[in-house]
Amino acid sequence: MDYHYPAGTVRDLLATDAVTDATRQALTERLEQQPRQPTFFSADEFKLLTCITNRLLPQDDSVGRIDIAGAIDERLTNNKSDGWRYDSMPNDREAYQLGLKATDESAVALYGAPFCDLPVEQQDEVLNAVQAGTPPGVTWQQVPAGRFFEETFAEVVNAYYSHPLGQEEIGYVGMADVPTWQQLKLNELETREPRPID
Repeated sequence: MDYHYPAGTVRDLLATDAVTDATRQALTERLEQQPRQPTFFSADEFKLLTCITNRLLPQDDSVGRIDIAGAIDERLTNNKSDGWRYDSMPNDREAYQLGLKATDESAVALYGAPFCDLPVEQQDEVLNAVQAGTPPGVTWQQVPAGRFFEETFAEVVNAYYSHPLGQEEIGYVGMADVPTWQQLKLNELETREPRPID
């Protein structure tokens, strides 16, 4: 069964008393945020990261783009983390810089050009090799390719779906965090939740 959340609905919900002030402020800031200029990554690294995130989670420009690469750059600029990492991985900052360098090395080894210069089909093949842990390139000896892919993909998805436009796309209304949820039985829906498409 398909569900649909009309464009603007989640954004409209932010203006209601079903959302706490702190949540409203955080999500409104995300909506109003302009594309970020990198402060952690170099311009070339940021361009490459943007090309990679565009393949990991392609976006439809019709409703506005979520600045995923900018969110990653902001986190690394502020040296924030989840507070843990795999023992096979370097710290997040180093992992991203090595992983980006290694991805470009793989693109050149496989197709003779930097990642961003490749057609999307070849970009996807490079990323498939990274995901499988089998990409060519000496820099992958310093950062495990499959783990780098896993961590990057998880951060891309997190950045996308923590944004109101991403939440609207899937009809997520969990940000309505004032305790007003009344429909608690199986298959009961609040009026603000998505309905099946007829």
